[in-house]
Amino acid sequence: MLKSLNLQDLKSKLYLAIDNRVRIITAGLNIRELRNVLRGDPPEEKPNPRYKVHTTSFLFHIRPRYYEKASTIFTHTFRLGFFSTFFFVVEAITGIILMIYYSPIPSEAYQSILNLESNVPFGKLIRDMHRLGAEAMVIFVFLHMMRTFLTGSYKKERSFTWFTGVLLLGVTLFLSFFGYLLPWDQLAYWAVTIGTGMAEAAPLFGREVNLLLRGGPDIGANGLLRAYLLHVVLLPAVAVLLISIHYYKVSREHGISLPAKYEEGDISAEEKKNAKQRIDFIPDLLTHEVFLTSFGIFALVVSILFFGYSAPLENIANPQVTPLDTKAPWYFWWLQGLLKLGDKTLMGVILPTVIVGLLIAIPYIDRNPYRSLYKRPLAVGIGILSILVLVVLSYMGTPLYGIETPAATRIVQDLAPEEGVGPLRKIPFDQLQPGTYEVTGTVPRDLCPNLDFGCPALTSVFAEYSRRIMRAINDTSLPKIERLPNGQAFLIIEDWQTDLRKVTFRILWDDPDTQQRKTFEKHIFLHRLRGEE
Repeated sequence: MLKSLNLQDLKSKLYLAIDNRVRIITAGLNIRELRNVLRGDPPEEKPNPRYKVHTTSFLFHIRPRYYEKASTIFTHTFRLGFFSTFFFVVEAITGIILMIYYSPIPSEAYQSILNLESNVPFGKLIRDMHRLGAEAMVIFVFLHMMRTFLTGSYKKERSFTWFTGVLLLGVTLFLSFFGYLLPWDQLAYWAVTIGTGMAEAAPLFGREVNLLLRGGPDIGANGLLRAYLLHVVLLPAVAVLLISIHYYKVSREHGISLPAKYEEGDISAEEKKNAKQRIDFIPDLLTHEVFLTSFGIFALVVSILFFGYSAPLENIANPQVTPLDTKAPWYFWWLQGLLKLGDKTLMGVILPTVIVGLLIAIPYIDRNPYRSLYKRPLAVGIGILSILVLVVLSYMGTPLYGIETPAATRIVQDLAPEEGVGPLRKIPFDQLQPGTYEVTGTVPRDLCPNLDFGCPALTSVFAEYSRRIMRAINDTSLPKIERLPNGQAFLIIEDWQTDLRKVTFRILWDDPDTQQRKTFEKHIFLHRLRGEE
């Protein structure tokens, strides 16, 4: 009997010790309460121990104890703010891993990326996640701002929160921009060269800013190191500061805005009361955020493994050769489009600065007290018009607009770009059958009748080549630079070495001005194992 009592007493003491340890680890929740949280049951203790977590926990102290029910409606926020923060955390974690293997020296940077992708377990996956996460963060921060604007959630006490959001959008863009240079490949090098060159157009101190960013007249070791430090130290520190302020304002001061219909709509008192009903962060919203985190990671991995997303890596940077179709990162195409409209100082510096100033001033310019879309037709109209202008300017910023390229160069560049893959390089090696294929008015159905399964990929590329050539020959409505009078074109495939084939595009035409015969040739060497290194 005594032994039984001692054993029971020992069990009670052990349970109490474990229970106390669990309470310490969970910042206030004992074993039973932790089980209730996982089950979604209401708390058993009073006062509510789940609120204590927000007071004592380092991770949860910046989160509010509860949200108003209507503010958690998915179609009101689409969780855009959460995903903006989620992708920043993804960038921080994957970036720290990448820092271990990356060397910010021009002679080693490119090789370190190749080593990361080829020799580091899951190295390419981590890099792909980092690049995709960066682009997703830009998209979600922008969409989050658009949602805030369209719902009028920047008014009154939320004006400073809007200001921090504008700054965060800018920091996000520059984080991605300076990370763009780090692989030290051709497109990144020249895009950043053009981007930093715009700083030189700034009035008064443009030359100094340009030298400060580049570390010299041209981008070299100093420029790469500065881009690296900006990308991994200064800008992330600023981002953490702004996110902290932004989160604190939302979590501790004014909360997430309710849908406008619950604040301004003609609804019953019961509906308003229900909209303002409290929903505790633990467990309801915490479990929801765990699900969103899992979904976000799943979406990243699926996009990479099953939808083929791959962080681009072109040829190593060569300051002596400017590749065709050099362009800024896609989120700066609108700025490149502005540059095509006029003076670099006006369009590239002054106007963007004015646009940023207007974004910051929106809460003070918009004096309409209402938040509903239907009661703010002017603001909503301007917002939609701004998005359309942004889309048009982004299109104008691509090489497709406003850049005149000779027809032969343009056709071959589209099929076999200097940087990137392109249709030609996607052709399986075995379908690159040696021979001379001449462009005529009729495109053969199969260029390789001697193969059991033909060569559909080669035939498809040759058909597109033929279509573009014939249009340039026959369509007299095209601008002179896009025409090929009396043109002839060939696609020549040769065995060059073992497992290596040489593909030659050869185009001949009469110059419209001099009537002299001109020839354009481009040679591409394709190895059987290309893309498998």
